[in-house]
Amino acid sequence: MNKETPVDEPPDSKRQRRRNSRSAGPVRNLEEHVKPDWWRGIFNHLYLKTDGDVVGDQRITEREIDRITGILSFSRETEILDLCCGQGRHTLELVRRGYAVEGLDRSHYLIQKARAAAKREGLRIRFREGDARALPYKPDTFGAVLILGNSFGYFDSVEEDIRVLSEVRRVLKPWGRILLDMTDGEYLKGHFQPRSWEWIDDRMFVCRERTLAVDEERLVSREVITHVEKGVLADQFYAERLYTRHGLTGLLEAAGFSEITFHEMRTESVRNQDLGMMERRFIVTAVIKKDWTAVKAKKTGSVRNVTVILGDVSRPDRIKPSCIFDEDDFYTIDQMREALAGLKGYRFTFIQRHDALIRDLARLKEKTEYIFNLCDEGYDNEPRKELHVPALAEILGIPYTGAGPQSLAFCYDKSLVRGAAREMGIPVPDASFITSRDRVYNIAVQFPVIVKPNAGDSSFGITQKSIAHSIQELSGVIASMRAHLGYGTSFLVEEFLTGNDISVGIIGNPSGTYTVLPIIEEDYSALPPGLPRICGYEAKWLPESPYWKITSKPADLPEDSEKLIIRCCLALFERLECRDYCRFDWRLDAAGKPRLLEVNPNPGWCWDGHLARMAALSGISYQGMLERILQAAEERIGTESGRRLTAKQRAETG
Repeated sequence: MNKETPVDEPPDSKRQRRRNSRSAGPVRNLEEHVKPDWWRGIFNHLYLKTDGDVVGDQRITEREIDRITGILSFSRETEILDLCCGQGRHTLELVRRGYAVEGLDRSHYLIQKARAAAKREGLRIRFREGDARALPYKPDTFGAVLILGNSFGYFDSVEEDIRVLSEVRRVLKPWGRILLDMTDGEYLKGHFQPRSWEWIDDRMFVCRERTLAVDEERLVSREVITHVEKGVLADQFYAERLYTRHGLTGLLEAAGFSEITFHEMRTESVRNQDLGMMERRFIVTAVIKKDWTAVKAKKTGSVRNVTVILGDVSRPDRIKPSCIFDEDDFYTIDQMREALAGLKGYRFTFIQRHDALIRDLARLKEKTEYIFNLCDEGYDNEPRKELHVPALAEILGIPYTGAGPQSLAFCYDKSLVRGAAREMGIPVPDASFITSRDRVYNIAVQFPVIVKPNAGDSSFGITQKSIAHSIQELSGVIASMRAHLGYGTSFLVEEFLTGNDISVGIIGNPSGTYTVLPIIEEDYSALPPGLPRICGYEAKWLPESPYWKITSKPADLPEDSEKLIIRCCLALFERLECRDYCRFDWRLDAAGKPRLLEVNPNPGWCWDGHLARMAALSGISYQGMLERILQAAEERIGTESGRRLTAKQRAETG
């Protein structure tokens, strides 16, 4: 099996741990408790314990690689993809023997384990996070693809498994081979253990229940992992498809493979108590006979035509202090245009007038390859209409950079983001939601608090006057903000954290290539005493304010906190459907524990903004930062185009 971890919780969060560790108790129908994406939450450190008798035994790994290399007999020059590689045990062993291999897995936790192991041994291996249904590789890349350890058949439908095989077909070279290490579904249907009890070590044991799904095509399993002192650590449910040899043959043939051959595979275990899905296995190999993917020849000196969409400089903008674009705004746009002008291989067309936006995009549709969406002001300079620009691009069928409409809608609502984060076990400050109709505030948050508009960005409405130390002050703050922002505004009343302000930037996509930029924190040392330490509207828009003196510096974080923050950011990036680049704002509490504040898809792109500061710390110029955003979008768009082509080919071949 190949399981993925949820984001780790703070080690001191006892209340959260108790909530996560409760057992479901007696369950009549196991299948009802299996989530469609169960594989997102199981592959963690406990998986390495429960399945450690197989996946953690180096001698077993070596013997499995002996068997695999004996079956395939590939040369040292064959490019191999270890798909669903987990913690990389097979990848590492193959590289030790001189093979050219890279690994890909959906689990951030296991990939980090694999990278750490490669680093310890001084092995140069590329491990990537990604989805097997959308591989981040060009066609005809590998000579062989391995799917080992019974890592095939996790999805609800057979169609999803076909998507995996179709992606493997796409990235394999002509006459490339696939090898799957699978459980013998036909045997397991009649021989699975309905209940078992297995000691993992001297202090931990796991109780398992199993049953066939209603359609008898999947084995539904439950694991209750218990520590003799700490109690129940996890109560988890999952289901895996039971492929017979006949069924798997039909699946591979449907995906275009031939020369399908089955081989025996013996399972070993030191504990040898309950091998579960690994009890009886076989290996199946197949060949893909296809032509090389046609590649359009590029003309010498050819360029990519990109359309850049900006805010409308001719229209009012209530976010800006003067409600219009001023000299600083025009200077920022000029810096951006100058940086883009220096990029080789591009031709940029700029659109700024929104009253002609639909007409202009329709006219440019056949002439542009994609849109560089820098319109963070929103359509007609209305922040709530930021999602309208990518929605319009989708209606017209033009690819674009950055987040889609749904992601922008998610992240514009601070309370909604908090809810998603808490559901994922990501720490957030205590807070209460205040609707526009509320006039009495019974908040369950300790003072002091900070009051924020629930919907919005650019810190609009958040100033030094947003802090309240009592219920009386809170009433005054909300009344003042309603008068300024409008009486239909809803608010988030959040505990005011006093630790460091942290920002994390990511360029790229976790399913493909991405970079986590150096984490920064706000430097409040130049701020006069007595002013609340916040980076609000005054710090971003009012040069005459003392908050204008706030600068950024590299964050000083404990290693555990930094790792937790990065894991959470990557998980949120995917959960909230961010794309190409994103910024995450955090703050430490009085005890130094991180709490998520906001998620900012399509964050500020200006030359002196937070993203540019983070990029500069890693040696990336402002021009380089913009180029990397473009490259991230091109990689993603290219991958999506490749998948569409594959779907078209399947339709044509029936």
